[in-house]
Amino acid sequence: MAERILIEGYRFMPPERKLQQVVALTQTVQRMALTRLREHYGVMSEQEERLRLAALWLPRETMMRLFNWDPEEKGY
Repeated sequence: MAERILIEGYRFMPPERKLQQVVALTQTVQRMALTRLREHYGVMSEQEERLRLAALWLPRETMMRLFNWDPEEKGY
């Protein structure tokens, strides 16, 4: 029942509002992942945080080719 109401709400929601919600959810997931990375690795530079965060979503080959970062060697 609640799922049906939620789906109906999304059905009538303007596209820009849907996009805002997707962006907000993505940012929340990234903040949660960054918190976990900070707990595991401690203090990091902003660049290292970004690389480790990107390594959670991008394939290893992409990380190595674009950023010269091997997640298997340096960690996620």
